[in-house]
Amino acid sequence: MTAFSLEPAQLAWCAELRALAAERLRPLAEKGEAGRVNRALVAELGRLGLVGRLFGAGALDLCLMRESLAQACTEAETALALQGLGAHPVHAHGTAAQRARWLPGVTDGTAVAAFALTEPGAGSDAAALALTAHPDGPGRWRLSGEKCWISNAPEADFYTVFARTTPGAGARGVTAFLLPADRPGLTGHGLDMLSPHPIGALGFDGVPVTADDVLGEVDRGFRVAMGTLNLFRPSVGAFAVGMAQAALDATLDHTARRDAFGGKLRDLQAVSHQVAEMALRTEAARLMVYAAATAYDAGDADVPRRSAMAKLLATETAQYVVDTAVQLHGARALRRGHLLEHLYREVRAPRVYEGASEVQRGIIAKELYARQEAR
Repeated sequence: MTAFSLEPAQLAWCAELRALAAERLRPLAEKGEAGRVNRALVAELGRLGLVGRLFGAGALDLCLMRESLAQACTEAETALALQGLGAHPVHAHGTAAQRARWLPGVTDGTAVAAFALTEPGAGSDAAALALTAHPDGPGRWRLSGEKCWISNAPEADFYTVFARTTPGAGARGVTAFLLPADRPGLTGHGLDMLSPHPIGALGFDGVPVTADDVLGEVDRGFRVAMGTLNLFRPSVGAFAVGMAQAALDATLDHTARRDAFGGKLRDLQAVSHQVAEMALRTEAARLMVYAAATAYDAGDADVPRRSAMAKLLATETAQYVVDTAVQLHGARALRRGHLLEHLYREVRAPRVYEGASEVQRGIIAKELYARQEAR
């Protein structure tokens, strides 16, 4: 579907991605184990060149990739996104040595990355991190504490970890570290979650880190986190749009074929109007996602506001569209293995991670008032 004046080459690329997802990625996804890293799927993403494209692509390309893959295989979309989220800080802020050690493996799908920001007591309030980096000599620290609800944990090969290096300094006292998974004192376990992708918790018992592990600057890790999230937030919206489109397509097919009350379901105005509303909201969300991504690529000053708006609208829209699709399909959509049963489990989490919907509203309001005061 043409939206936001996409070029013919972009539309063709999206169609190619959907075909690749259906033909080559979905069979691998179906062989995976829920809640575990599917390394065969990650490796195939690397072979197809999709992971490598993450680091050379702009925000709009990232959104097109995530939306297209999500329409055909949400597991492939999520595996790709998690590689990008975990490794982008290394790409953007890592030293030459850090990039040389880890990015080739991420690119070819042999190294699994993870973004370790969230804690049991510091989810949406990222500035309240409690994982502490205790000084252990010049340019040395030991990490103590825990992280929770970390995608790809505990099976990742390395983590971008955010820890407090200056007590009482809020966002200004956080440092980003690149932490290999085999570092002594680091433990973890998987969590059994509603969403099928791998999520776990990490424990840090005096884990040693040095200045060579720092990403960016000491006490400036919050910039690393927010810079990564500003890039990926619109693409979370793109993931949501892809799921909404898949649910809409399934509903169009079902309501056109399903016999009911002497005709087809689509002949009932109550049904056709709901389908129209699903399409309307999906396209509106798509346009906002593309607009936010384009603003990011152009270096516009209002990227935080646009990113927050895109993620908020798209994830809330996808929840509505998938729920409505389930309603119009009836009980069959709730059967384990049905596309909509899968989407129903997948669609809930994006309204929480990378900034809950309430946090996005807070960002939007803060940016609006800041603009007003600057006039």
